[in-house]
Amino acid sequence: MSEVLTLLSRIAEATAVRPVWEAATGYFAGLGFGRVNYGFTRFLSDRSIGDPEDAVFLTTADADYARRYFSGGLYARTPAFRWAQENTGACTWRWVQEALERGELSADETAAVRQNAAMGIRAGVTVSFPEASSRAKGALGLIADPGIDHDGVDAIWARDGDAVMAVANMMHLKIVNLPGAMRRRPLTQRQREALEWVADGKTTQDVALLMGVSPAMVEKHLRLAREALDVETTAQAVAKAALLNMIFQKEGACAPPAPHATAAR
Repeated sequence: MSEVLTLLSRIAEATAVRPVWEAATGYFAGLGFGRVNYGFTRFLSDRSIGDPEDAVFLTTADADYARRYFSGGLYARTPAFRWAQENTGACTWRWVQEALERGELSADETAAVRQNAAMGIRAGVTVSFPEASSRAKGALGLIADPGIDHDGVDAIWARDGDAVMAVANMMHLKIVNLPGAMRRRPLTQRQREALEWVADGKTTQDVALLMGVSPAMVEKHLRLAREALDVETTAQAVAKAALLNMIFQKEGACAPPAPHATAAR
C-alpha cells in the first residue's frame, strides 16, 4: 500500500505528461500488463471522437502496433471500445471471448478480436473513466503479457484491482490537465503569448506594445496559431488552446511523451 501511495504522490506532483506516463505504465508492467493503450478526447459525439489531431493517444507498444491500432482505426472496431463508450469503471476481457463464442459480436468487432489475437492480444482489462463533460471521454487498455490468460487477469484484478484503479484514475486526471500529449502541432512560445494576451482582453495594439513587436507581427502570430489549431477566428483559437491546455502553462510542461511511449502519428 505504501508503494502505491508513493506512486500516486509522484504522479500528482508531476508537471509534464512524460513522468506521469512512465510512472503509471511502469507500475502496470510490474503487474503483468506491459502493453498499455490510453486515449482521451474532449470532442466526443455520437459517431466520432472528433478530430484525431485533438485527441490524446498513448501506447507502450511498438510503432507498428500504434499505427494499426490508432491511425488505422482498429481501436474503434473493438468490443472493448464499445463497452468504454457505454460504461464507466473497469471490465476484464473475458466477456469478449464469451460473446465471440456465442456469436454476439458484430462482424467488425469479430474481425478486430481476431486481428488482435493474431498480434498476441487476448486477455486484459479496459478502464473507462468518468467524465464531467458529455463531450469528453477517456479510456485505458491494459494488455496482459504473453502467458497470462483470462484466469490470470482475473486473479491479478482480484488482488490489485483497487490499486490499479487508483493509479489509472490519478494518471488520467493529470494527463487531461497537462499539454503535450495530443498529436496537434504545438504552438510556439510567441503564439502562446499572443493568445494569452488576447484571452486577457487585450487589443492587437495592446499586445504589440506588451510583446515589443509590431501589430503586423502580432497578427502573424495569431494567424499561425489559428492555422495550427485548425480554426477560423482568434476567439476560436483562444477557446480551443485553453481547452487543450496549450496556453497558460508553465514552460517545460509541453515535453513529449516518454521515448518508449509512442504517441500515435
